[in-house]
Amino acid sequence: MKCPEYIKVNNKEYKINTDFRIAIECNEIAENPNIGDHERALAIIYKLYGEEALNDFQNHQKILELTQKYLACGQEIKEVHEKPDMDYVEDMDYIEASFMSDYNIDLNNIKMDWYKFNKLINGLSNSEMGNCCILNRVRNLRNFDVRTIKDEKERQKIIKAKKEVELKKNKTKKQTTEKQKESARKFIEALGLKGGN
Repeated sequence: MKCPEYIKVNNKEYKINTDFRIAIECNEIAENPNIGDHERALAIIYKLYGEEALNDFQNHQKILELTQKYLACGQEIKEVHEKPDMDYVEDMDYIEASFMSDYNIDLNNIKMDWYKFNKLINGLSNSEMGNCCILNRVRNLRNFDVRTIKDEKERQKIIKAKKEVELKKNKTKKQTTEKQKESARKFIEALGLKGGN
């Protein structure tokens, strides 16, 4: 799926700032409990679409609905029960190193859209392909079931390694998904809008 460049709301088009860094910032804003719901909604709209969309008060609800779809790369958000094995912000050093080793791409010196960024993350080398980038080594370690190791000394070694790379946000995807849905609902309420459109 190609990254959209615009959203269309009631015959108005708003250009999306498609840079992957902006989408990561928007996800961080959406999950930040220290920012009020109304402010979160406005900050995300402003970051992605600019002042014109920010001033389109009547269409904020629809803009936020389209934003949620955009941030999910056009996919429907699925409720999953496992803990996440990656965080864009916490793992950025691993992501940058993996893009360099697998694709020879320096993320600090390139503009890339959000959809392509996620496609490339999904295509990074993994052990099943004979080699493994640093990001996927860390993700595999986070997902590793230590109960499969019989030797106690080896198991403790793996447990220690897992703790060293554990995500600080330590939340489940289901909780994140429910939180995103709740945040979207609160955004709409904070803006004084009701369902529809």
